[in-house]
Amino acid sequence: MTYDYDLLIIGAGPGGYVGAIRAKQLGLNVCVVEKDKAGGVCLNIGCIPSKSLVHQAESFHSIGDLERMGVKVDLSDFDYGKAQEESRKTADQLSKGVGFLLKKNKIDYLEGTARITGAHEVSIDGERTIHAEHIMIASGSRPRELKGFEFDGTTVMSSNDILMRTDLPKSMIVLGAGAIGCEFTHIMDRFGVEVTLVEMLDHILPTEDEEAAKVLARSFKKRKIAMYTSAKASAPRKEKGKVVLDVETKRGNKSLEAETLLVTVGRAPNTENLGLENVGISTEKGFIPVGDYYRTSVDSIFAVGDVVATPQLAHVASKEAELAVEHMAGHKTEARLDPTTIPAGVYTEPEVAGFGYTEEQAKEQGYEAASKSFPIRGAGKSVAIEKTEGMVKIIYDTGNQEILGARIVATQATDLIHELLLARSSELVTTDISKMIHAHPTLSEAIMEAARATEGWMIHA
Repeated sequence: MTYDYDLLIIGAGPGGYVGAIRAKQLGLNVCVVEKDKAGGVCLNIGCIPSKSLVHQAESFHSIGDLERMGVKVDLSDFDYGKAQEESRKTADQLSKGVGFLLKKNKIDYLEGTARITGAHEVSIDGERTIHAEHIMIASGSRPRELKGFEFDGTTVMSSNDILMRTDLPKSMIVLGAGAIGCEFTHIMDRFGVEVTLVEMLDHILPTEDEEAAKVLARSFKKRKIAMYTSAKASAPRKEKGKVVLDVETKRGNKSLEAETLLVTVGRAPNTENLGLENVGISTEKGFIPVGDYYRTSVDSIFAVGDVVATPQLAHVASKEAELAVEHMAGHKTEARLDPTTIPAGVYTEPEVAGFGYTEEQAKEQGYEAASKSFPIRGAGKSVAIEKTEGMVKIIYDTGNQEILGARIVATQATDLIHELLLARSSELVTTDISKMIHAHPTLSEAIMEAARATEGWMIHA
């Protein structure tokens, strides 16, 4: 059979556009179909605009630093809409950048809704049929909606809604204290919104190392952010222009009241209306099951990113796509990502970053595991820049000093974590870090000291 393309990709997010460019580099003829904007959720209504707001929020908060130096700042004309506008400009700029990269690499880009109609066949808006040797699904995800907590865009909001809002509420309840919930809690609090954080499980960042999560919780507590954990929430109700949320906690029941409710309880894969039933692909809890190289039950169809049951992170989608297309092109590559080498970050202040096992998980896997921590305040630079909250924690094998995982809670933690991850990926041990000279003053000295802690010879603690 003659195909129009070697590869057709559904979705132009971090999985789709990165996979397309890598496939083109490897000599494949590629087409990308996107029903919205290039860049997907991450660039348009996710990672990028939210990090722009984090930056804007920190800049706003830094006014206090100026006032301590005698600078008087008049906030009477403050307009949050300007900050939100900057976040949209950033998103638009990077979305256009993705379009440019696709064009530069001579990748055909089609706007429209794709639906799979055969193992090698995709219909675009029901008007055009394209045949491809391989199809890759990279259609992303959307905010998960709970029954009784349906989004209305104003009173009960999704992460999409809050990113598009051009004014600040006076008060907000955030339901769900995962990465997204904690990031928006941080942003809104920095802008002066009264925030209450509610989490069903027993600590904020419930999928994260508990010690690391406690550091962020203490920081939030210092900022007078109200937090309710082990809290079961009933469907919200509206009273006198406010939203009221009844929560049941170990300390009793409480009615919380705010101007708006932000629901951040995860993301749902966009696997509906793709035509999967036409080729016999079934989903499991909405996710597409995949095997090695992210191949589905149909040999010619692959799936990557948020539509498969792997961490819903942009960089995971990108790497999965790279592995899949390298395999399609006949290159030797990993069959799947090693989950213990996937970094994750929470963009609060301090930031939280990590990879690999927790100490408990490592022991469950049969390692002689232990962990050692070094307080970030022991690095002189943290004192100099007045960012002393946090730690570096290394999980390691006591027998051979192998690095099994790490957690960093600190300003710039999402950048710092990669020194430890590179060591782990390169099969280095803690001694390789502890004896490597680190520049002074830097925050990365805390990584060196944590490595020394695993060997019993910290200098600055």
